[in-house]
Amino acid sequence: MSQDRRGIPRREFVKSAVAIGGASALAACLDRGPGSIPTGTDDLSALPERQHAWNDALAIDDAGNALNARHHVLLLLDYTGDGTPSDAERETVESALRSLERAYERSNEGLLFTLGYSRAYFDRYDAAPASVDLPRPEALAPFEDPDADTPDAILHLASDRGDALLGAEEALRGNQTEANGVETTDWSGVFSVAERRTGFVGAGLPAEHDDVSGVPDGAVDEDAPLYMGFKSGFRGAQASEDRVTIQSGPFAGGATQHASFIELNLDQWYEQDSRYQRVAKMFCPAHAENDRVEGVGENLGASSGVASCEKPQETAREQGVVGHSQKMEGVREDGSPLILRRDFDSTDGGRAGLHFVSLQREIGEFVETRDAMNGTDVADDSAVGQRNNNGILQYMNVVSRGNYLLPPRSRRALPEAEP
Repeated sequence: MSQDRRGIPRREFVKSAVAIGGASALAACLDRGPGSIPTGTDDLSALPERQHAWNDALAIDDAGNALNARHHVLLLLDYTGDGTPSDAERETVESALRSLERAYERSNEGLLFTLGYSRAYFDRYDAAPASVDLPRPEALAPFEDPDADTPDAILHLASDRGDALLGAEEALRGNQTEANGVETTDWSGVFSVAERRTGFVGAGLPAEHDDVSGVPDGAVDEDAPLYMGFKSGFRGAQASEDRVTIQSGPFAGGATQHASFIELNLDQWYEQDSRYQRVAKMFCPAHAENDRVEGVGENLGASSGVASCEKPQETAREQGVVGHSQKMEGVREDGSPLILRRDFDSTDGGRAGLHFVSLQREIGEFVETRDAMNGTDVADDSAVGQRNNNGILQYMNVVSRGNYLLPPRSRRALPEAEP
């Protein structure tokens, strides 16, 4: 692992800088950066209409799985104006975003981003967004009581380069007039930041940041991309970008986004549960019995392989435990999962957490997927508890939930409800 001249592992330093944010963190990142960041294009017409079309711009592993960018920032934004936005404000927002697209290549080595809007934003138009399923966020299980996130908008910034994230953020806030050597414009007169959330995903990063509440020191595998110790984002368990794209209406080409923050409580996961139990609860008991998961699961290739497991109800009755992925396998339409996950771990608030970010055509499809994760039918028909031995539910506490519309790129700047 590369280190900077002060002996700090580079990836650990970058994660810390992104979490801190601000001009000083950006300056430190630039001082210790591995080299130049590729710039974007002046031909913005070549960029995809779908904001969420990231897969072609991400790194791909040997099994064909798209690898999520390593560093992430979520900015929850409030519109600062009164009433409905003006055309001039729309031009300001669009100009700011286009300046970032010129400054950074649209890739994991440059910058990827989406801008979404909440139901609270559309309330100023006295109408829900046309032809879009966008309910207000609410609890989705009898054992959770999350806060409802109701900012006007949410900006998701992602990159393998922490200096790209920080540079883009500082430019949008109006704290600098260029990013990556390219002149930029800001939107500080239109949006204010209500809350800033950060995180990371990728081999080594969780293990390097286990000195927080909720995860035992030294417990996470050095190769694990996430705190729970296993690979995620298998191509076979992800909806395609086509599948999550809205097909008709004024927001065709867009998608809906769910973003929730989940506290992780992994002391029992690592200190009491055995490797066998962790594999059984994450995947399915058959995977544990047959040693199908090596290390963090890289050997599984493009699929978790749980299609070969028994039905959850059968496993629950026979073995008193059911796997998380095993429950998710049943939530498909025409063989495809309903949601595309782009979640990442976090140390926000000084504890181990997960920012769960999913894309789908309708928020109802996320709700359907979460219902399967809850495993209520399994708990009602077996000795499995509502949370205990019911996948990974007992290790998670949902703190907040938010629902958003990601308009197509051509309507991303302060859209009307019925354009």
